[in-house]
Formats: sequence, structure tokens, C-alpha cells
Amino acid sequence: MAEGLRFELLGPLRALHNGTEVPLGPPRQRAVLAVLLLQEGRPMSYDALVGAVWGDEPPSHVRNLAQKYVSGLRRAFAVAGGDRSAPDLVWTGSGYRLENARIDDLAERRTLLRAALAARESGDLRRAGALAREAEELWRGEFAEGLTGPYLAGERRRWAEKRLMVLETRLEGDLELGRCHECVHELVRQVAEHPLRERLVGLLMLALYRSGRASDALTTYEEARRRIAEEMGAEPGPALRDLHERILRQDPSLMPTSALAS
Repeated sequence: MAEGLRFELLGPLRALHNGTEVPLGPPRQRAVLAVLLLQEGRPMSYDALVGAVWGDEPPSHVRNLAQKYVSGLRRAFAVAGGDRSAPDLVWTGSGYRLENARIDDLAERRTLLRAALAARESGDLRRAGALAREAEELWRGEFAEGLTGPYLAGERRRWAEKRLMVLETRLEGDLELGRCHECVHELVRQVAEHPLRERLVGLLMLALYRSGRASDALTTYEEARRRIAEEMGAEPGPALRDLHERILRQDPSLMPTSALAS
């Protein structure tokens, strides 16, 4: 692992050396680095790299550009002082491989979420929630924010989904702990940002119901049903419909157990 240079992608790409940000050059050069970092040490053919960064219609002088950006990245890596642990961008004969480099904030996020999952499976919901929050705090913006190219656009969508899934699981745990009032405010904001995401709508309905606001929970369902009909020409999914029915009949199992709420 590279000890002298820390790479981060949970937000705008950046490299840090002893806490100081290292200039990484123009946006396309940064995109080349981000794509190679995501290969996690695997070689990437020249053609695949060009397609990932420039798409199906690269400029006629793309080979010169690629070589220029690789040279620029090698100069940027030189800030690590030539240490054998410094990143190295190697030509394989058909493409490039980035050695001695990892995406440090992604690695830290994985470690925290594995620990959060283990804590949740052992029944320690408070620790699981704290670890999940710590993982969320690593985000500084969108994944590889500001960098263009089809590969990174796809990765950005994928990581946005993963980020939301972790958030939903963390909020679900908070509701199991009885933190209903605290969750309502965050869930209102999340539903406003993701109005068609039914799991978030369901969590907001549950948080409102457990806060003694059953009528607001039902109104939230009706608003979501209307949005889904207008945007997608469909009805809410079975999970959301079932939750709506359970709220209507005031199902006792919707409330957290006293052990979790304590």
C-alpha cells in the first residue's frame, strides 16, 4: 500500500501527501487517474482506458493526450520522494497498471461498514448506527465529483445507490432503537431529494406513525402514491401498500419493542 500518498474518491478526487493536497493536473488527467485507481491494481488496456475516459468518439490526437496525462501523473506522484511505496504508473505493453496505490477513503468505508454489519448481526444496534454514521461522514460530495467520462458516470450512479442503501439501513436501525422524532427530519429531507424511492417513503411513514402522527403518515403515503402514478403510471409496490394498510388498522407490531426503545 502507498503510505506517502493518500487517494480519496468519496467526493472530488484528491491526493494527500503528509496532509497536503497534491496538484493532479487538468480534469481529463484526473479522470485518467480515477479510472486507473478503480482498477485496484489490475492492468487496463489502452483502448479500454480511452473508452472509459473519452467514450466512443475520442479526439484524433487521443494517444498523445493519454501519454501527456500519464506523464503528468508520474510527475505528481514524484512528491512521494521516490520511496518504494510510492505509486507507480506502469506500461504493460498493451495498457497501463497503477501500482502501490489504493482509494483510501473507500477502504476505510468498507472496514467501517463490515464492522457495522457485524454489530447489527450481534444485536448491538447503537454501535452499528455509530459506525454507519462514521462511514457516511467520509463522503465529501458525489463520487469522483466533477470528473466526466462514461466509466465514471456509471460508477457515480452505482455509488449513489450504495450510499443511499447504507443510509436507509442506518435510519432503519435508528427507528428500531426508538429514535423516531430524530429520524423524521432527516427522512423528510431525503424523501424530498428522492421522492420516488419507496423505502425512504416507508421509513418516513413509520417514523411519523411512531411519533404519534398517524394522519401525517397516511398523508405521506397518499402524496407518494400520487407522485408514483404521475411519474411512472404505476401504483406503489407491495411493501409500501402493506405498510399503509397496517397503519390504517393500527397494527401493534409497528411500534418498537420496549427493549429496543429503552
